[in-house]
Amino acid sequence: MSTVTQSTEHVPLLDDDINFKPSTSWLRDFYDKNVGLFLVAAAQFFFSIVDLSVQKLHGIDPPVTTLQLILVRMTITYILSILYMISMDIPHPFAGPPGVRGLLVFRGCSGFVGVSGLYYSLKYLTLSEATVISFLTPFMVAIAGAVFLKERLYGTQLAAGAVSLCGVILIARPEFLFGGLDDLPPVDANDRLVAVAAGIISCVGATGAYTTIRAIGSRAHALHSLTSFAGQSVLASAIGMILGGSAFVIPTDPVWLALFGVIGVFAFTAQFLLTMGLQRETAGRGTTAIYTQVVFATILENVFFEYTPSPWSVAGIVMIVTAALYVAVSKPKESIIVDDV
Repeated sequence: MSTVTQSTEHVPLLDDDINFKPSTSWLRDFYDKNVGLFLVAAAQFFFSIVDLSVQKLHGIDPPVTTLQLILVRMTITYILSILYMISMDIPHPFAGPPGVRGLLVFRGCSGFVGVSGLYYSLKYLTLSEATVISFLTPFMVAIAGAVFLKERLYGTQLAAGAVSLCGVILIARPEFLFGGLDDLPPVDANDRLVAVAAGIISCVGATGAYTTIRAIGSRAHALHSLTSFAGQSVLASAIGMILGGSAFVIPTDPVWLALFGVIGVFAFTAQFLLTMGLQRETAGRGTTAIYTQVVFATILENVFFEYTPSPWSVAGIVMIVTAALYVAVSKPKESIIVDDV
């Protein structure tokens, strides 16, 4: 495994010689095989906080449109990404390396579709429900990676994904399977249906984004991917607000400003970690760690919305954690990928 300098755009953000690796041989081997998985899981924690903040903003007057949420979040992300790349002398900070610019554009467009659907679904679904729908993504990404990137699709990935999906079903307990439940907040049926559809569209966009990140690999810096995503999202959301006649809401509540700050900074951190993780994992296996987000979402709902998980939810969380750990310890050695191209 070769070592390259941090000054090129061909380097993953997390260097292979980083100092905090465990010294114990088996623990170091476990870390080496699963660092990408850990990074993706860490990203899910920050994404959960972002989604919680979005849901909080939907309940504050004056209401904020989905497009404005995206516009503000992505403006912050774009500025931070550009400043970092300029300060680190990373080449091509605005357009990315010439050989992958088309992929970066597709990544940005797909990401915008993904985040738009997610933010809209959070208007009418609980945080854990919206998170559950997003768990269609790992299945779709695993298949897309096998079809388009010729990555090997292991049975353990599909098995763990199926177990995890059963776990998230226990947490969300959709009415068509479990009937009416008192511990789920009532929502208008039409609004809920549209929100679910938006969540599914979000999964399609996320699948395109994650698969493209893996296709790009380390041919571009992680922040090239993030800058493309943020820049195109700013452009698309601004155009959407203009064409739709949406007024830009000026904040009057300090909580409003604080939540927007959290969304901008934590979303940048989450995307930063996610891209690093996907650079180091196959598309299918890397996105399996997305399932950990439902654990974070359930805990945050309990803390901020006083929503106490039922025994069904606890059982679902146990299934998800077990499946994620199984994927981590069962990774075949020959599938370790750290690109240097």
